[in-house]
Amino acid sequence: MSSRLEEIAAPELELSVVIPIYNEEGNIERLQRELSAALDPLGREYEVVAINDGSSDRSYALLNAAQARDARWHIIHFRRNFGQTAAMAAGFQAARGQVVVTIDADLQNDPADIGRILEKFDEGYDIVSGWRQNRKEPLFLRRIPSALANRLISRSTGIKLHDYGCTLKAYHFDVAKGVQLYGELHRFIPALASQMGVKVAEIPVKDRARRWGSSKYGFSRTFKVILDLIVVVFLLSYFNRPLYVFGSAGFLVGGIGTLLGGYLTVFKLITENKIGDRPLLQLAALLMVLGVQFVSTGIVADMIMRTYHESQRKPIYFIRERRRAEREATPPAQEPV
Repeated sequence: MSSRLEEIAAPELELSVVIPIYNEEGNIERLQRELSAALDPLGREYEVVAINDGSSDRSYALLNAAQARDARWHIIHFRRNFGQTAAMAAGFQAARGQVVVTIDADLQNDPADIGRILEKFDEGYDIVSGWRQNRKEPLFLRRIPSALANRLISRSTGIKLHDYGCTLKAYHFDVAKGVQLYGELHRFIPALASQMGVKVAEIPVKDRARRWGSSKYGFSRTFKVILDLIVVVFLLSYFNRPLYVFGSAGFLVGGIGTLLGGYLTVFKLITENKIGDRPLLQLAALLMVLGVQFVSTGIVADMIMRTYHESQRKPIYFIRERRRAEREATPPAQEPV
């Protein structure tokens, strides 16, 4: 799959491993050992991009020491905590590998599974996602809400995955560079990339108990996932033509208001009763005004999207690859003597 933007440079390495890190001082040295043990036998030229997301513990010093031990480690230190999505975006931007693998620093994902992820990726997929087996998190606080969220996301986006929350994933270089991340959208990368026409696979991976530190997620994450899902569904369905969603709502609301107004007009003409003090008249007027506002908002949003695409040269299509036959050089025509 070729790059969707001409200015994106070609990959320089075979593999990049992106790791967001926040207050994981007890895991960093073990993480480096396990990654080296998992990646060195693969025989691929790789780099590790570790993003220190404003950690307040000793992660800063330990990451610098890890880079001193292994020059393949590329360390990015944030000035403060910006969140996992920002860390993933920074890692994707810095990655130079043809394949970009993401993994958590808490070692609940087993680095040994990266080889299996890459084997599946080499079958021709653009995204390969891990599906955690025998999860160690609490049943009611983590596993049940996660299962419900995964079903909701799959049904809403059309990308069928059992475990959107598993960070262990492999992405094609173009996917990593082409997806725009902000807010808390890192868990929706496969869904966001679906507009590029990607091929997605999922394989079972191990889930290990956390040995050091505590989880950075709480029950409140479920509500954030629902709100983010609304944004993702809108982006996937109506991002390029917002007039469709606002216009449809406008015609529906305005149509109901028009019908109510027509009913009241006929009622007035037939019965000669007063309708000026009827709440139904006020409702009809409100709905017609709302209908006009919805349509107007859709038109303005469409104009904004047109400006967005043209000013930033955003493409409306994505190319998987190019093939062109090489033409034989035609000798120049000789002038008659």
